[in-house]
Amino acid sequence: MLLNLTEDQEFFRETTDRFLNELVPPDAVRTLRHDETGFDRTYWRRGAELGWTSLLVSEEHGGGTISGAGLVDLGLVAYAFGRHAAPGPLAGTNVVASTLSTHGAAPDVLASLLSGEGIATWCVPVSGPDGWQATVEAENDGADLVLHGEARQVEAAGAANHLLVTCGVGDGATTQVLVPTSAKGLSVTPMQTIDLTRRFSRVTFDDVRASADAVVGAPAEGAPDVDRQFQVLLNLLNAECVGAMQSGFDMTVEWAFDRYSFGRPLASYQALKHRFADMMSWLEASHAISAAACTATQEGSHDAPELVSAAKAYIGQYGAELLQDCVQLHGGIGVTFEHDLHLYLRRLIVDSALAGTPADHRQRIAAMVTEREREGMAA
Repeated sequence: MLLNLTEDQEFFRETTDRFLNELVPPDAVRTLRHDETGFDRTYWRRGAELGWTSLLVSEEHGGGTISGAGLVDLGLVAYAFGRHAAPGPLAGTNVVASTLSTHGAAPDVLASLLSGEGIATWCVPVSGPDGWQATVEAENDGADLVLHGEARQVEAAGAANHLLVTCGVGDGATTQVLVPTSAKGLSVTPMQTIDLTRRFSRVTFDDVRASADAVVGAPAEGAPDVDRQFQVLLNLLNAECVGAMQSGFDMTVEWAFDRYSFGRPLASYQALKHRFADMMSWLEASHAISAAACTATQEGSHDAPELVSAAKAYIGQYGAELLQDCVQLHGGIGVTFEHDLHLYLRRLIVDSALAGTPADHRQRIAAMVTEREREGMAA
């Protein structure tokens, strides 16, 4: 994902890569196709020991970074997840852990996430060209909040112990609540997905009660937290997509040199060289925009939202084109279940649709540019 890594980052990246090679090679990923949770709990706990869930958590709360830039370090893990089409609730758990750490909330839950014993995920609000919108409402009932509504495409909800729920509380205000999945009135319904190891669900809240202690952050002031959570989520999705693109491209280049047609390797044909050149340009540009967006988010740069949306729009579009080309260049074998290529295509297609489609983010960029021009004219 990055052009220049520190020695510690390089060691961390190599360690994660070796771990995933050993525990979740492509054949192991295939065996998880019909697994209820899509990942092994022991595998996840061992990943947490490597630091997968602690990079966005302050040292005060038991976390820590590799380089001092936690999101950039976590992006290396997300990139490796894409490279291996690896299982596990990486994005959702880290979003929740980061928010709990920021507000010093639910220390017992946070400790369980850091150890890998517990799983938490975020009920991501609906995201479109105009931004996000909560689909769960919360009403005050004495000292409690009563939640009602439905959240869709919630990753790992069936395996989670807790959900971070973004709730509308009237007049456009937002409150976030940490709810145990065992809460009365909460139901989880599995949804279909093309990714072999990712599990998504529809979560329904039917007058679910939550105490005031369950509120994460200041009541009715959660919008900035949600904006930040979306930026973190989008950066992790982008890094995963770039990892999937890299694996598909490497696999196809190797195939083109090994596969002969009319006594010559496929890679020697001029027409295919042009296609590989296009794919290489898309891949390098995706690496660059993903790294730039992640760094900007880490540093809190004013242009981070625009860069993150630009990365999501570009990678979502050209990543799909690249991997579809890889399938075509493989010929018939590229569309078989036994071949590994579809694992990366599946991961990219799912990631590119989450938290806003490429088209949604192009419209967001247009709105940002228009607003900036209006401010310039007003000045």
